[in-house]
Amino acid sequence: MTTEIRPVTPAEAAEYLRVLPYVNGFPQEEPEPSAWYAGSAAWPPQVPKTAADVDRYAEDLHADWFRPQAAFVDGKIAGGSAIVSVQLTVPGGRQVALGGVTSTAVLPTYRRRGLLRQIMSAMLDDCRERGEFLAGLSASEGTIYGRYGFSPATFQHRWEVRRTDAAFRDDFADPGSLDLVDAAAAAEVWPVLHEQVRAVRVGEISPLPGKWDGLGGLPADGSGLAHHLLHRDATGAVDGAAIFRLPWSPDPAQAGVLQVEALEALTVDAYRALWGLLLDFDLTKRVVAARRPVDEPLRWMLTNPRALKLTRTRDNLWLRILDVPAALEARTYAATDALVLEVESARWLLDAGPDGASCTPTDRAADLTLGANELGSLYLGGVRASEFACSRRVVEHTLGAVSRLDALLRPDRAPHNAVGF
Repeated sequence: MTTEIRPVTPAEAAEYLRVLPYVNGFPQEEPEPSAWYAGSAAWPPQVPKTAADVDRYAEDLHADWFRPQAAFVDGKIAGGSAIVSVQLTVPGGRQVALGGVTSTAVLPTYRRRGLLRQIMSAMLDDCRERGEFLAGLSASEGTIYGRYGFSPATFQHRWEVRRTDAAFRDDFADPGSLDLVDAAAAAEVWPVLHEQVRAVRVGEISPLPGKWDGLGGLPADGSGLAHHLLHRDATGAVDGAAIFRLPWSPDPAQAGVLQVEALEALTVDAYRALWGLLLDFDLTKRVVAARRPVDEPLRWMLTNPRALKLTRTRDNLWLRILDVPAALEARTYAATDALVLEVESARWLLDAGPDGASCTPTDRAADLTLGANELGSLYLGGVRASEFACSRRVVEHTLGAVSRLDALLRPDRAPHNAVGF
């Protein structure tokens, strides 16, 4: 058996696509409902794509931002993955290049042969060669990618509120206005709004080309057409938007549900106004929101904070640090301190503060020891070093070093990314 790992050529694009679950119809998500899905069931099963679909996908496969790799076994593609080029906002507001791992699969008949490990190694080498010191992914299964150095860095909540429980703490005179618009108008607004949001939100990712196409489409689970709500400030400028659905159900227990798929706001007024309407929409009983940040402020606007009930939570963006000094020097820090971190047997002196940091090799004794997985989770501030210390995944050599690292990495808001790749 001869195995070769290499990029896919245009002539091999169709064969590469047929390895991927969303094309061949094999499962691509865990069967449990996910935090990014507002419906009540598990993610719908995949339907194998037609030959015409595959040919159409293959035409667009070799865009500059999409870099597919495959494992060839005796000349046949047995597994594949790809890297997409995106930008990630890190603490301090800098947007850095991220190699996003996507479209990953090995055919069931070729599993347990180390093919995915070889593909992943080739892709991470490609990222390093291109100067991408971070790699990221969204894991379809929680046990797969830790072995390659990835670890959860951002998280998402799904929650619901009964309409009769959604009373706000204070009366609100909206200085702006709300407007229901069609999909074409929404498609013009969302790219601009998202750019404004990701400029200031740690963990947010630049959208892939075509992200905002088809906003009026019918989803695979039949949950109804999308409706689009905009908020304009007193000058008429759009400062918030929401996408929601009103799915029909023959089951009275599931009827009258308003599903919020996306909501972004640049101001507190826009945020309050959008939720004010969505939580009191006529002829509805419950509001279900997916893909929400773990520190959603809406809870604290309600007279009863228990009204917002968390129903699912899940990790979202997993990170892998490919170049420790480059990554640690790319962000800013919440305090001023210097610590020696031992990461994968190499020791680094991190001298950090609100204005930036330097990270240099050192022979000094380590204050803390941790692995690449732990550093990936800590990097954006979504996980605390003290959590890993309690689970014996960060080892403290200098008394108080864990608390000092927590103080350095502490974010103003929990990192969150609303779009994926």
